[in-house]
Amino acid sequence: MDDRSNQARGHKATLTNPRVSEDAKQHSRDILDDEFDDDTTYSDKLPENTEGKNPGNVAGGLKAAVNNPNVSSGAKKDAQDRLDAM
Repeated sequence: MDDRSNQARGHKATLTNPRVSEDAKQHSRDILDDEFDDDTTYSDKLPENTEGKNPGNVAGGLKAAVNNPNVSSGAKKDAQDRLDAM
């Protein structure tokens, strides 16, 4: 893993750390947006095609996304819709 990956990981950790000030969190958001182009959301990472994959594992991942408090409401809705369509 290269140094840039470590930097991005550190900024992402800052965003979830309850002991970090809101100013520091905003700074990390700005860095991630500007330097790392980190504008993907969780729903962008969900596979569109489940063909050839274990349906139980896919369903388990979608259920986990629906129940994960760190997942946005839009991504939760997308995951629930895909789960309902299975």
